Amino acid sequence: MAHHPETGEGHPADDLERINGLMADWAARSAATSESLLERFEAMGYEVRGKAEDEIAEVLRRPPTKAKR
Repeated sequence: MAHHPETGEGHPADDLERINGLMADWAARSAATSESLLERFEAMGYEVRGKAEDEIAEVLRRPPTKAKR
């Protein structure tokens, strides 16, 4: 976590990208074995159908590309 130069404390926004990446990895692992989770991501606008776990993680790191169903 990045530290504030004056207080030495971290700021939550500094870790947002890293945390989002970790969440995408976790969600991709879960989606790789769950048809219902794949359906949910597709309904949210993420094009994950037919993709491998690492490809799903990359898709989930970005905003959805399709309109919600």
